[in-house]
Amino acid sequence: MTGDGTRVVRAGLPEPEAFEPALPGPVFAAHFHLPGDAVGPYMYGRDANPTWTRLEKAIGELESPDGSAHTVAFASGMAAISAVLFSQLRSGDAVVLPSDGYQLLPAVRTRLESYGIEVRTAPTAQDAQLDVLDGARLLWIETPSNPGLDVCDIRRLADAAHRQGALVAVDNTLATPLGQRPLDLGADFSVASGTKALTGHGDVLLGYASTRDAALAESVRLWRKTVGAIPGPMESWLAHRSLATLALRVRQQSAGALALATALADRPEVTGLRHPGLASDPSHRLATQQMRPGRFGSVVSFVLPDKAYAERFLSALTLVDDATSFGGVRSSAERRARWGGDAVPEGFIRLSVGVEEPEDLVMDVLHALDVAARAAAQG
Repeated sequence: MTGDGTRVVRAGLPEPEAFEPALPGPVFAAHFHLPGDAVGPYMYGRDANPTWTRLEKAIGELESPDGSAHTVAFASGMAAISAVLFSQLRSGDAVVLPSDGYQLLPAVRTRLESYGIEVRTAPTAQDAQLDVLDGARLLWIETPSNPGLDVCDIRRLADAAHRQGALVAVDNTLATPLGQRPLDLGADFSVASGTKALTGHGDVLLGYASTRDAALAESVRLWRKTVGAIPGPMESWLAHRSLATLALRVRQQSAGALALATALADRPEVTGLRHPGLASDPSHRLATQQMRPGRFGSVVSFVLPDKAYAERFLSALTLVDDATSFGGVRSSAERRARWGGDAVPEGFIRLSVGVEEPEDLVMDVLHALDVAARAAAQG
């Protein structure tokens, strides 16, 4: 199976068995029958669950189709991020984080520093993290970055980190394993929030970490067990069910995002337009080298003149939900500065393209911009 569409439909499924479903339903169990010695695949619900196993196998097949990978599922993306960082770092270690990454990373930084871990930061663009890498135990990469959509060279950064004995983790949430494969590019971990594009329906909180190193996987799995950051069986089953349409969704969303970005490029009130698929984007050249062709993600970011202008734009949209997520089948957008955790202008918009027809979505967004422009002109 070489095609992504074929792979996602079959990923993690058990061998066919007469009169059984192709994807068995969720297993709800706190404990399992355990006669004799305490050994076996399923003993207690915090340790393992057959529904997790199938999902983890499926994600591993997508993150590393050409090589065996170990995947550990978590209750959320932040649980996966925390597990990798806190299972690998000790007091006295140094870690390099992106200064323009996910907005909860500053809170993670505070916690790491309270444990005696040195935290260094640098922007994603132009591989700036290389400048602060010396002596670090772990390098955390987020590419494309959220929400600014900058891209860094995973292979270059991973090679430099490994020469110094550092581990490399890549947040692959925005790209998905169909858009980018960090493990193939030299990363030790590929980590993502399954809440976003992976599941795509806005009805699941989930996270995961994948690695080809069995010992690293076991350390992350032990962290999950210790802190209890386990996914529910129902959420795991819903996530696995949703994987079957991932290739279809990624194709449609990527095409729609590029169509929208292209249309926005002609609008005078739009500045700071970013989408890696745009030939004019600062990250385009590098993105085409390490991301899959035509799969540059669902997110388009841009800046409108001010807060009021942005709010009027969001209010005028009819096909786009005002919501704080991305990667879903329904388009969503938000004025990102409302959270206060990102260094973005008040008029900064992060827009995630869903699976609506691109021409319908473009028409709706352009109409909303016209509404906001008329309101601004009237004072």
